[in-house]
Amino acid sequence: MPSMLTKHLIAVAAALACSTSFAANLADKHNAMGGCTTCHAVANVTPASVADDERDLNARCTMCHGSYEKLANKKLRFDPHASHLGNINCTSCHSVHSKPRLVCNDCHSFDMKMPLDNGKRAKGVEGKIDQKAVEKALANAPRETVDVLVIGAGSAGMNAAISAKRAGAKVLLLEKHAFSGGNSMLAAGGYNAVGTPQQAKKGIKDTVDSYVLDTLKGGRGKNDPKLVRILAEESAAGVKWLEDMGADMNDLKRSGGAKVDRTHRPTGGKSVGPHIVDVLRAQAEKDGVAPRYNSRAVRLILDKDYKIAGAIVHGKHSGYYKVAAKAVVLATGGFGMNKDMIKVYRPTFVGMTSSNNVTSTGDGVQMALQIGASMTDIDWVQAHPTVGKASRILISETVRGVGAIMVNNKGARFVNELTTRDRASDAILHQPGRSAWLVFDQSLYSSAKMVRGYGHLGMLKKADSVAELAKLCGMDVKTLTETVKRYNTYRANGKDTEFGRPDMPLAVAKAPFYAVAVAPGIHHTMGGVAITPESEVLDIQSRPIPGLYAAGEVTGGVHGFNRLGGNAVADTVVFGRRSGERAAKYALGK
Repeated sequence: MPSMLTKHLIAVAAALACSTSFAANLADKHNAMGGCTTCHAVANVTPASVADDERDLNARCTMCHGSYEKLANKKLRFDPHASHLGNINCTSCHSVHSKPRLVCNDCHSFDMKMPLDNGKRAKGVEGKIDQKAVEKALANAPRETVDVLVIGAGSAGMNAAISAKRAGAKVLLLEKHAFSGGNSMLAAGGYNAVGTPQQAKKGIKDTVDSYVLDTLKGGRGKNDPKLVRILAEESAAGVKWLEDMGADMNDLKRSGGAKVDRTHRPTGGKSVGPHIVDVLRAQAEKDGVAPRYNSRAVRLILDKDYKIAGAIVHGKHSGYYKVAAKAVVLATGGFGMNKDMIKVYRPTFVGMTSSNNVTSTGDGVQMALQIGASMTDIDWVQAHPTVGKASRILISETVRGVGAIMVNNKGARFVNELTTRDRASDAILHQPGRSAWLVFDQSLYSSAKMVRGYGHLGMLKKADSVAELAKLCGMDVKTLTETVKRYNTYRANGKDTEFGRPDMPLAVAKAPFYAVAVAPGIHHTMGGVAITPESEVLDIQSRPIPGLYAAGEVTGGVHGFNRLGGNAVADTVVFGRRSGERAAKYALGK
């Protein structure tokens, strides 16, 4: 006799096979299968009965429909169930009671229609804060109490939560989005580290001092030297920390501004961000600190002695409530997607595209300012030189690092491709059309998986000859042909006499040839809350705010006025770990 589960699955399959014309949304459709309990654990559903993280709802989705791996459809050109976002909540896109939302298009522009795309868009936790609700929550007793509250579940936040939990603290990790990752999810290049087995295996001679000098030079000497030294000294330990969780960091290459190969990434040239985020998600789940999604911290709370006492949180279903905490770690990322903040702090970048995640709205900076925190380098915002033109897709520095050349719209090189990001961006903005092209051949295309991904997204121009590629891109045929010829000669002779490029790992010689159009875009906010070497947030009198810590892009001081590629991921791991450990130590009175 069929079990209840079997009967339910049969009903689901039958309903899904029917026409959807009668259903206004997914909730109506599932309700026809057997009522609210088809998706919910209770019959009388209220907002209070639905957890903000929607974990139970998503477990029921996969129970009936299967995993993303099962749902993946290789026949589709763009398969949302097989993306770099990983196994995110089904409800990230399928809003059920309201209009669905294809989160892929936060960055892309896929022409894909969601099933049952009817009704109005549901309000989330983003947008205007209900100050009356905040004040009411402040007056109420805490809904829960923890030792360490970590705000933001990108790499910095997940590293902080894991390290705080391992230090013995009771930890709550909040994430305002429907899934974790933040800007870390979009990191493509790698993780800069010195003194690793990977460097030793390749015979690379590198030192902490060299790492520090490169970083200070890239940051125009405006970095905090103490923070930079910590980044360098603990970078190798951070790689091992990730590897012990199951990360693959065995590929090695050079990023702009570095004297040697010290950028670690997954084997085969895969993007480092999605890989690390997947590893951290699994470890956070295993360690019991999985993020609470759809939960936005909106205000930090101080006690009468001006010590951190917790935060007010806006939950998607639960509304505004208070969390009491002995220590808080801000890991909320930067403000590259907050147009108002860009207008105030970097007005020359107004209207520029951004490679950032939509969550990068400066929440942490604003909450810290509200309680009197000090800022450093807040007006320095980095433009990445190679964001896909007319898109928000970052063309990784790795593409230049492993051999691509950069030419203007006429087909001429105009800069050392491995210079720092600020100089490369400035150089592009001085070219005709304020844009450029990255040009490379089949050897590079075959060696870097992320490059093949750009092809999959339709961003690459492809031709059987350099001359044909020039025509396809609207360049001058003679100019590009001569440019490629000279570059290959420089590489053969071991010296770029024209622009001084220090490393030329590949020629541009093997057909077919490729090009991708690029232009600078807002990429990283260099400044933020000021911190001590112990990751404590400073107040406006440069004194630590007791119990408040920070890590990652919400902070300033590590990168100075310009960040080197590969240093951001290292920053999130090194200072994420440190902030979690220090917060736990403070909270536990050790």
